[in-house]
Amino acid sequence: MKRFVVTDQAFGNTDAEEKAATAEGAQFSAHQVSSEDDTAKVVAGAHVVLNNFAPMTHTVMSGLAKDAVVVRYGVGVDNVDLDAARALGVRVCNVPDYGVDEVADHAAAMATFLARKVAMFDAGIRGGEWKIGQMVSGLRSLGDTTVGLVGFGRIAQALARRMQAFGCTVIAHDPFVDAALATDMGVALAPLDDVIARAHILSLHVPLLAETRHLLNAERLAALPDGAIVINASRGGLIDEDALAKALRDGTVAAAGLDVFETEPLPDTSPLRDAPNLFMSPHAAFYSDGSVKRLQQLAADEGQRALRGEALRCQVV
Repeated sequence: MKRFVVTDQAFGNTDAEEKAATAEGAQFSAHQVSSEDDTAKVVAGAHVVLNNFAPMTHTVMSGLAKDAVVVRYGVGVDNVDLDAARALGVRVCNVPDYGVDEVADHAAAMATFLARKVAMFDAGIRGGEWKIGQMVSGLRSLGDTTVGLVGFGRIAQALARRMQAFGCTVIAHDPFVDAALATDMGVALAPLDDVIARAHILSLHVPLLAETRHLLNAERLAALPDGAIVINASRGGLIDEDALAKALRDGTVAAAGLDVFETEPLPDTSPLRDAPNLFMSPHAAFYSDGSVKRLQQLAADEGQRALRGEALRCQVV
């Protein structure tokens, strides 16, 4: 009998996953593991693994059944050793399209909240002030704002449409995107350094890979225009958090909105905790009642295709 295993999840139930496994006559089990050793034990011999954050290392995947499939809940696959998967013949899938609108909405909300300096006005009133000029300075109209997108996939495109509706100019860097698509959307493609140099609001939308880790470092933060805002609802490791905290304290960066962090939950010792003009959410950009259901169902459907020997919808390797 084939095995269908959920390593870990944060949804409260695995009804869709169990239904998919049962429909194919597979043995189903769901767990909440986090260590390499525990993960290796629960997935030993599994044909399909649905995975959230548990480490999918060479050691873990070497115990899977032949031609096994790992389905990562969500877009990023940085907790899966893709090189090991290739070497072992394990196919890896993700679910890239379950929460596109939610993440774009969240990024747009953070960007407009910070651009309009809503929190500063709120703090001013609570502090007994009412004169606008004494609460904030340098308030740029959204119509005079350039939004720079690093990456121009599904979520970035959805964010572009939202920010264009506010009158913003949108530019993007993505060497893999169809230039005609960007042109049709009214988005100018540019080299990374040009996007950073021009972006009043810079939003990150690329996967976390060896070459993108700390993509936004001290040097690039310093290259942003005066009064720039940084938004990250992609992966925490894209930003050098020490450098960002310093840039916020120095005023090199005016404000930032972060939904993701290098270490989650955010450590008590993180320099971000007392950085000024930083607004944070707990990796919640993807979340809505509807998106969670879509994520589970799409992941379960992919697992079911794997059990049937059908073509996979979103294979990464």
